[in-house]
Amino acid sequence: MLERTLLAEGYEVSVAADGGAALAEAERAAPDVIVLDVAMPGVDGLAVARRLREKGDPTPILMLTARDAVPDRVAGLEAGADDYLVKPFAVEELVARLRALTRRASDAGAGGAVRSYGDLTLDVPGRRAVRAGRPIELTAREVDLLELLLREPGRVVTRARAVDEIWDAGAETNVVDRYVTRLRRKLGSPPLIRTVRGSGFTLRA
Repeated sequence: MLERTLLAEGYEVSVAADGGAALAEAERAAPDVIVLDVAMPGVDGLAVARRLREKGDPTPILMLTARDAVPDRVAGLEAGADDYLVKPFAVEELVARLRALTRRASDAGAGGAVRSYGDLTLDVPGRRAVRAGRPIELTAREVDLLELLLREPGRVVTRARAVDEIWDAGAETNVVDRYVTRLRRKLGSPPLIRTVRGSGFTLRA
């Protein structure tokens, strides 16, 4: 029912029948917003939200549940949900909340001022990162590369894509390796930037 409703509202919709499938689909589809039912088979919605946040996934999450007690709502928000809707609900309210979440995420992305993952925070305009309280000064290119990795933590950024987006295709792909080496040295241990052999690099704690 929700799939049909959201399709009619102009959304593209991916459906997952259980928590494990939801985690896989979130990584595959990179959605703009996630609607999670708490009472999913296998891994429940609260655990799915926690795992997404632990991986640094910032996708807005709307949690659906039949439980309306205050502790239940608090549990959903503490698991990483951005909003919480109790069943039964009006479809119009669901759609309005989804629009608000996607608009909020879009506004945050347009500013692009600060990105974070784990104990790392990047101040894009200030060209400075902070990791575990330690300030790290970065060059403009280092900021651009780190910001690209922070956009999609856990997903591979190819060398070709980095060259296209940061160097406007005006450099050899091995320049990315040199900058990754510099970033790793500056960010310190434990390492956050992983090499994916034959593909590129990914941000993973």
